[in-house]
Amino acid sequence: MKKLTLKHIFPFTILIISLILIISSLLLKLEEKREKEKIYQRILAEQQAQKKAEEQIQQKIYLMGEFNPTQREDFILIPPKYTTNENKMYLRKETLNAFLQMAEAANKDEIDLKIASATRNFDYQKNIWNNKWTGATLVDGKNLSKSIPAGLERFKKILEYSAAPGTSRHHWGTDIDINDANPEYFNTEKGRQVYEWLVKNAPLFGFCQPYNLKGTGRPTGYNEEKWHWSYLPLSKTFTEEYKNLIKNEDIKGFLGDKYVPNLNLINDNVLGINPNCL
Repeated sequence: MKKLTLKHIFPFTILIISLILIISSLLLKLEEKREKEKIYQRILAEQQAQKKAEEQIQQKIYLMGEFNPTQREDFILIPPKYTTNENKMYLRKETLNAFLQMAEAANKDEIDLKIASATRNFDYQKNIWNNKWTGATLVDGKNLSKSIPAGLERFKKILEYSAAPGTSRHHWGTDIDINDANPEYFNTEKGRQVYEWLVKNAPLFGFCQPYNLKGTGRPTGYNEEKWHWSYLPLSKTFTEEYKNLIKNEDIKGFLGDKYVPNLNLINDNVLGINPNCL
């Protein structure tokens, strides 16, 4: 009986050992597979994070206007007959299409709409800013470098109507100045008619006036600009992205930029717009 028992136990033991080895091998392979999966997921997450970081860098470049609109496929040259001057101006394709529809509707009401200013990249805005800073361009008939020698106060004076380079909505190809970027024009009978038509009809084509009359609804930012209209379906997204991506330390590269830390340009100017445009 004892020999019979051993005879049966031995193969059984071998079977158990074999099963243990097989299971151990399977568990080891499973663990290796899990480790490989962890490594793969980590690499994938790193690649996605790197891609997101690169996309954010590119979007920051766009939002701050550090590009040439003539070299971008999403921008288009504005036909000269829709501009007030001979300068070549560009817009996002969506913005121009919306403006053309609006201009056609206005024409039926005997209102003539033309684009006085469109996309202004960083370098373009820098030229405007630096000329005002040095006095090459007069502001209210004055040379600011002489009339306001204190840098911070000069900076604030220019900010009444002009954005610092890197903070202008004109960088985005979504914003246009209509007919004449001058308050006096809109005090004329023709200018009043144009503005009244825009207030009533521009929202129907996606346009919003970002710099409406300052008051309780808009306590900070630039002075009222009846000529400045923004294509909201695009600019609303860019405004939100600017708030999330751009920091005060990013705003630099122009005369007087050392005063940026003394101001709150993002909250007070970039985001200090008509609440209906946010």
